Amino acid sequence: MSATNYFVRVDSAEFASGGTSAVATLMASLVALINQAKKKNVGFLNPFLYSMAGVTKDVTQGTNGFPPSVQGYSAGAGWDACTGLGTPDGAAILNRL
Repeated sequence: MSATNYFVRVDSAEFASGGTSAVATLMASLVALINQAKKKNVGFLNPFLYSMAGVTKDVTQGTNGFPPSVQGYSAGAGWDACTGLGTPDGAAILNRL
């Protein structure tokens, strides 16, 4: 999931933010919707996500660096330290569970 440009409000200041904290809650929401659709707890999804081709969209461009102080990792084809498996496709995950 994209970890950029989440609209936030902190002490009356409004701005775009992001990071893993934003994406973690978004992924949790996706899993909650999948649980609701399946009418059961689907459990720990990592083994499923790693074994099923086509349930994520590979992200091949970008970096998780914070210039100039943090170099970070670059995105590339397949799994990488910057984007992991990529962006989950909720409909594909639901259809394959």
